[in-house]
Amino acid sequence: MAGGWARDGAVSEQIEASISDELARMKARQVPVGESLTHCAECEEEIPEKRRVALPGVKLCIDCQQERDQAFQARGGINRRGSKDSQLK
Repeated sequence: MAGGWARDGAVSEQIEASISDELARMKARQVPVGESLTHCAECEEEIPEKRRVALPGVKLCIDCQQERDQAFQARGGINRRGSKDSQLK
């Protein structure tokens, strides 16, 4: 099958690079550590015992954490490495 300008295995390399980038990004995320708070650091609402046991080091109640997660803007899932548009710029 004709591959155009791409060398053999280029697609597999792009997939592997995308997976490696995403894994590195996920590993870089900060995970709560230490003692869990009994009350939320933002709204002072009590954090349920089950949440504190499930997530050691948790500092926020469920509502505040959901607000923070929704405010986080996920980056686009487009792989720009091999796209022709990225080569034109």
